[in-house]
Formats: sequence, structure tokens, C-alpha cells
Amino acid sequence: MRTEALSKMTTVEEVLETVAEFDREAHGFYVDLIPKVSKKIRYIVEELARAELDHVIKLYELSKSSDIRDHLRDAILRPEADRRFSDAIQAPELGDDPDDQEVLQYALARQQIAIEEYSELAANTPPGPMHEVFSYLANEESKHKTDLEALYYEVVHSGGV
Repeated sequence: MRTEALSKMTTVEEVLETVAEFDREAHGFYVDLIPKVSKKIRYIVEELARAELDHVIKLYELSKSSDIRDHLRDAILRPEADRRFSDAIQAPELGDDPDDQEVLQYALARQQIAIEEYSELAANTPPGPMHEVFSYLANEESKHKTDLEALYYEVVHSGGV
């Protein structure tokens, strides 16, 4: 039982590394996608790439801050969503002419996975800098998802943006 309980734990450092990798991969995926998507949704893909880069920078700054450095080895409960989150690090290959709807579906699914991961991490951390960061990231992803849902609705129901 103790081994099972320990396997449900991770460290703040491991969480930050995984989250940063998730955002780095997403940034690269969206940057590569920008010239391939239709002009109708290019601005949203550019915005997603910027947002992911912002997250990477914030996470790097956070990991170097004195508030967090002392807590990198702290144990934290591994989120239930962790496996799906880790699986989502690898972005799909959408080819040279990706369908707008397919791009938006992927982005929406990724946003949902991130919301679940960050919300659970926020719930698993005590009040303080880590809790604030995970709450902030969950909030950011929720905003992105809302914007994407509106755009997706336009693409699906009007045959284009």
C-alpha cells in the first residue's frame, strides 16, 4: 500500500518540468502550423503560439525564483489527469494543408487536458506561489478554450470564419 501511495506522489520540480515540456511542444507545434493553416484561423494559431511561449517563460522564471527554489523537492499529489496530460505532449502530424476544423479540435482537446491538469495541481497545492501559478495557468487555458469554442462554432456552423 505504501508503494502505491508513493507512486501517486511527484515533486514540484517534476511537475514544472512536465508542464514546461507540454508548453514548449505546443509552442513549436503552433509555430510550425502558422504557415500551413488558412488565413481564416491564422491569427488564433499565432495567438496560441504566443500564449504557450508566455507560459514557458513564466515557468522558467518561476523555477528560478527564490519563492519556489526552496520547494522544488516538495512532494505533491500526482494529478489524475497526469497520464492524459503526458500523452498530449506529443503533437499530432496534421500535414501540409491541415483542415481548420481539425486544428481547432486538437487545440480544444489540448486546452481541456491542460485545464484539468492545472486545476488539479492548484487543488493539490497549499496556498502560496505554486497554488497561484497553477490557478493562473488553469484560468489562462480556460480563457483560451472559450475563445477557441467560439471560433470553432463559427467554422463548423458557417463553413468558415
